[in-house]
Amino acid sequence: MSIPIKLRRKLGFDKNQKAWVTEENGKLIIEPVKDFLELAGSLKTTKKPLSSEEIHDLFAQSVAKEYAKKMK
Repeated sequence: MSIPIKLRRKLGFDKNQKAWVTEENGKLIIEPVKDFLELAGSLKTTKKPLSSEEIHDLFAQSVAKEYAKKMK
């Protein structure tokens, strides 16, 4: 979503800054997110978090797949 530069400057948004977008009484509310960590919990899921070992294994598999593609 593009926000006109005059409004970005007036409201203190950086060009590539993340923002919360919510709806209130039929209007969009756009608020800047100061820190990426503020987004924590914004996505709801019923899945349990991956363990460090599971993340490591998935990353290793991904790297191996990319390497295999380059070797073809």
